[in-house]
Order: sequence, then structure tokens, then C-alpha cells
Amino acid sequence: MSKPGIRRWGLLVSLCALLMGGNAACAACPSPQAPLGATLSSGGATFRVWAPFAQSVSVAGTFNRWNAAANPLCPEGNGCWSGEAAGVTNGAEYKYVIVNNGQTLWRQDPVGARVVTSTGNSVVYDQGRFAWTDEQATLAGAEKLVIYELHIGTFNDPNRADKIVGTFDTAAQRIPYLADLGVNMVKVMPVGEFAGDYSWGYNPSLPYAVEGAYGGPDAFKRFVDACHARHIGVTLDVVYNHLGPTDLSLWQFDGWSQNGKGGIYFYQDGRGDTPWGPRPDYGRPEVSAYIAQNALYWLTDYHLDGLRWDATAFIRNVYGNNNDPANDIAAGWALLQSANAMIDTVQPWVISVAEDLRGNPWMTKPTGAGGAGFDSQWDGAFVDLVRPALETGSDAARDMNGVRDAIARKYNSNVHERVLYTESHDAVANGSQRVPSTIDPTNPGSYWARKRSTLGAALVLSSPGIPMIFQGQEFLEDGWFSDQDPVDWSKTNTYARVRLLYKDLIALRTNRGNTTRGLTGQSLNIHHVNNTDKVIAFHRWQNGGAGDDVIVIANFANKKWQTGQNYRMGFPRAGRWNVRFNSDKRIYSSDFGDFGPAYVNTQNTPWNGMAYSAVVSLPPYSVLILSQ
Repeated sequence: MSKPGIRRWGLLVSLCALLMGGNAACAACPSPQAPLGATLSSGGATFRVWAPFAQSVSVAGTFNRWNAAANPLCPEGNGCWSGEAAGVTNGAEYKYVIVNNGQTLWRQDPVGARVVTSTGNSVVYDQGRFAWTDEQATLAGAEKLVIYELHIGTFNDPNRADKIVGTFDTAAQRIPYLADLGVNMVKVMPVGEFAGDYSWGYNPSLPYAVEGAYGGPDAFKRFVDACHARHIGVTLDVVYNHLGPTDLSLWQFDGWSQNGKGGIYFYQDGRGDTPWGPRPDYGRPEVSAYIAQNALYWLTDYHLDGLRWDATAFIRNVYGNNNDPANDIAAGWALLQSANAMIDTVQPWVISVAEDLRGNPWMTKPTGAGGAGFDSQWDGAFVDLVRPALETGSDAARDMNGVRDAIARKYNSNVHERVLYTESHDAVANGSQRVPSTIDPTNPGSYWARKRSTLGAALVLSSPGIPMIFQGQEFLEDGWFSDQDPVDWSKTNTYARVRLLYKDLIALRTNRGNTTRGLTGQSLNIHHVNNTDKVIAFHRWQNGGAGDDVIVIANFANKKWQTGQNYRMGFPRAGRWNVRFNSDKRIYSSDFGDFGPAYVNTQNTPWNGMAYSAVVSLPPYSVLILSQ
């Protein structure tokens, strides 16, 4: 699991070469130890590519006037070809020219960091030229992580009408905003080169190339550097369950294939099919290494602090199933294990997250115990149980037992092995919408939409787990997520008070005031579940005591419980308990009720299995957070 501390990065050139068989010497080839791709030297560059079925390979580019015969590469005897070309400089364009059985194929570099477009030329890129300033970046540990998911193309598009997507540089303009909000980790949706300029990013054509429409590799590094300057970590979505399906230079890369499938990078049978594109052949050592090295590449060359692996269920099983051994992909499971073990060895501080969505505890068990080795995983059960309790128009239909189960769920006795959310790119698209829009489709800014969506936010940010919010959620962005619909930043003014509510919740979740340490802890007791009146309460703590024990009370009904109505609640300790947060406060909206206590004093009356209790007044559709 990610730990707080100073991050330091280093390149993995020799490891890359070892993974891809670069240790096999061949006297006829100039640089068999070079990594795959284009490696600049004082007089030019060494090019190295894996093409085991090619009859010949050469490199053509701007440095040799695109002459396919000018720079032939030599076979190394291990499926790789390499050679040197003079006069190559940073920014030169090139392609590999592969001949196989009468075919002449012009291919992009599978490990190239830059391309002109998803179908255009590869571009020589020197990873070492960027001047990083983040060597002393200190980031939060898992117990205090608050993740903000964003999509570069829509997160900050200054001119919504120009049909030009947002970029890393425009996104970086909002980093001070994120720092003020209090989030300490951004989760960036995939940035591998994809077809066209508009995409969610889950259709990578070249896993190593940074999307040109977003600004390319230097711009991505500037974004990461700017985040680290504000002590905000950066995790990236990576897509290894499939590639493409369009603009896919890796398809039948060296001209060989079987059964009409994708050739050396892909399975040649039914395992090659997924709902989204062809599945890589994890059983080929070169392909497995290609993917594992890509994970390390993002962490080292781009100084990232974690990865979120998309749809891991489809890496380990043909159909994405649990308990389906006939269709399990053993090589896919081995890839997950080996990549996470390698990451833990090389970059032990980073967080590795699975989007498995099957509730499988083996995903977050250590590799030494037979698990996949992820630090955490998205918890689809939380959103599936909590959102119905927020969205239904009938108080009677709200299921507090389901909410209880959502709060209590954990993997392997570690609450930080799950990521919690009510909104994500998937949860607010594909037929679903933002929570305020599902609560009130005709007016997502209504009182009811604000009350119940913020109730959900308070539950996300106070329940055990790693909380995550989706771009614009904190100022009531509505509708559904689309890669052609930029975030409406004018709503930061319209719903500035709602944003303040999120900011206050995040401060409590990260224990910024040193009064809510329990929200970072492992211990949980859901001591009150009232499915009749729709009230639930739970106790969280790390070590216990003043500033540590936290009581969270959520009222899921449109009913105000005044002190005289005698709503008694259990508390773990005697004395005064201060209300640190009340989502009904008028500072969060002028039409909120501003109802509820500033504090309560407990009595020696056992209640809910606790030694003490107090009578608490509860505002409607609200959350109270109390501590001593």
C-alpha cells in the first residue's frame, strides 16, 4: 500500500532490455543491449524492434529522406532487430519498414513516446531532456488519500465552442483549485494515443505514446510536475485488457497471424476477443514484458504515483468472471502478479489499483499469498447500494440495510483496499447520469438534488475506504459524462456553497484540524440502523480518544428530528461531542434549514451497545459528523 514520504524516480532502461531479451548478444548487430525503440546517441540513434516473423526490417524517416533501404536493421536471433542510423535528432519522424512474404508494412514504433497522429509517423523523443522539479514531492499515504478523477479532454476546456479538446496545460491551470479543494491525488483517465481527438481514452492504439491532442509527453510531464508542486499525486488509468480496436499499428505487426487474428501481440484464438477490442497474448513472454514494462514506464519516466488497471477481470478471465476456471487466463493472472511484484520492488511507495468490479478479495491479496498484489480496488458494490438510496423519490424505498452493507464492506481486513464513489466516468455514463440529475431530472440544482447528492458525498468521504469524486461533482455538474461535453466551470460560482461543503468534508477526511483522526483509521462499528425512520450511524476510530473517535449520523428521510422528539443515539465515550460537520448548515446553501446541534452531551444511558448515549436533533436528508 502507498505510504507517505518523498518520491524519487529512476529509469529502467536495463530492466526493459532484459525483459525483452536484449541480453542476447549478436555480433552483427550494433547495440543488442539497447532498449526497444529509438535510443539517441551522440551521432544519431539506435533503433530496436521485436518482429520475430519478419524477413527484413529497416527504419526510414526524416533523417534518411524516408529511404527504406538506407538503414537496414540486423536480426539478433531472438526475434528482435536492431541497427544504428546517423544524423537522428530529437523530434525526427520515423517508421519501421517490415517485409514478410511479399508484404511491405510501414509500422509505428510500439514503444514510441510520440506520434504525429494515431496513424501517423513515430517521433524520436528523448525522455531525459525534461527538467523535473519534483524530486522532493511529499504525498499523502493511503489512509489520507482523497482521489479526484478527471478526463484531460474535458476537465478544463477554456473555449468550449472551438471544438479543440482540453490539454494537459489547460488542465494544469486548475491545479491550484484542486489544492484548495483539498484533494491530494488526481486519477487521470487514459492518455495513451487513441484514434481521433475525442475519446474517453479506453481505446489505446499505442500504449507508450502520449495522446498528441492533449499536448504529448512533455505536456504530461509539466502537468505531473505542477501537481507535485502542490503535493498532489497523479495516478493514471492504463488499459491492458484490450487494445484498439481502430488505428492499431500493432495488429498483425510483422505480417504474421493465424485464424485472421491480430498476430504477435494478440491471442490467435477465442481468447483474443473482448467486448472492446483484441486481447493481448499474455502468454507470450515478449507481450507480457511489453505490458509490465509499460506500467513501469509510466511510473518512472513520468513520475507517476500510481496506476489504475482498467477491467482486470478481462485480463484474468475470457468473460470477466469469478469462479469460472474453464475460462480463466492463467497467463493474465501471472501478468498481474509479476507486474505488481515488480512495481513493489522498484517503486514501493506507489498505489496500484484494480478496476475489477467483481468483489474478488484475491485481487488485493499479496502476490506472496497467491493474490494479484493490488493495493486497492474499485468497489462497485458501494455505488450500487448507495446510489439507489439517494436517487429514489420515496423515503420508504430507501434501504438502510443496503447502505449498512456498503459502509461495512472491506477486503482482507483492510479498509483501504477499496475505492469508494457515487460518481465515476462509468457511473455517470453508459445510460446513467450524475447523481443530481437522477434525483431531479428536471432541475438538477433543486433543493432535493442538492440535499441528497451531498448526503451521498458525505457518506463517501466518511465511510472506511479511499474516497473518490469525479470532475465537477463538487459543484453539481449534471447530465452524463461525454468526451465532447467539457466541465462547466461557471457552476463553481453558481454552487460555490456546495463546493465549500465538499472542501469541509475533505478537510475532515484528511484530519486537517486534528479532530477526526478516526476517519483515517481501520476500526468501524455500525451501531445504529433504523430502516423504519431511515437513519444510520457508525463509529470510526484509529486508536480512540479525543480527536480520534468519530460518530457519523446520516438521516436519509425528509424528516426533522427535534430534541424533544427524543432521538437517542449511542456514543462510545462520556462528555461533550462537538458537531464538526452538518450538511444542513446554511453556509452550504441559503435554502438549507440550518438545523441541528452545535454539540451534544452524553448521559450514562447505555444505547446501541454503547456505554453512553445522547439525544440528538437531526436535520432532513443530512449528515452530522461529531468528535470530542
